[in-house]
Amino acid sequence: MANYKIIFSPTGGTRKCADLLASNLGADWQEVDVSLPFCDLQLQPEDLCIVAVPSFGGRVPPLAADRLNSIAGNGAKAILVCVYGNRAFEDTLVELQDILTGNGFACVAAAALLAEHSIMHAFAAGRPDREDENVIAGFAASIAEKLDSCKSCLTIPGNRPYKEYKVAPMIPVTEETCTDCGLCAKLCPGGAIAGREIDPAKCICCMRCTAVCPIGAKHTDSEKVAGLVARLKDALSGRKENELFL
Repeated sequence: MANYKIIFSPTGGTRKCADLLASNLGADWQEVDVSLPFCDLQLQPEDLCIVAVPSFGGRVPPLAADRLNSIAGNGAKAILVCVYGNRAFEDTLVELQDILTGNGFACVAAAALLAEHSIMHAFAAGRPDREDENVIAGFAASIAEKLDSCKSCLTIPGNRPYKEYKVAPMIPVTEETCTDCGLCAKLCPGGAIAGREIDPAKCICCMRCTAVCPIGAKHTDSEKVAGLVARLKDALSGRKENELFL
């Protein structure tokens, strides 16, 4: 038996949530980072996986879906995690369930968890916080208690067909202070960066380049972010809570 954390986490929020769940489940976990190209993975029926993705516009990011489709579940049990920035997770979990079920996973538990918004950082700031950590620890305990008897007929809210995939275009800006270190290009999930240039056709607006730049030479356009905040403020305001399904 092996335990895998299969994650797509451009800015680290999804990884943080997956790590909290894994640490509370104990055992050793092998990480498979699907934000970058990786070798196809063949799992075994006795394996356990945490599969964690962010919600982009209420959907699984298409690039994450493509890479998850190269993993053969072969009956391995999967705990589904989607992470969102305080607006809504909408159809992300049901889409993730369909992807994994179609690839031979047995989906036994799921959670929609909160982390700081990757573009509008004021929303869900500081999350997951201590209260979230306690919720995740309790969820892990419930999973561990029921894992052997969990069935794959998991009921998750969402729509089929899914909502249209639509995210606000937010191509990061590169400042003249850029030192051409190449780190953003190396770590870009979509391979959208060459030198200082970002290819809009390949950029998935995941904000990894802004998160990893050591000197802050890549950032979002403040006017565009302000406009986005103005449009979505009502939907993003207030404290949303984690939703758990077992």
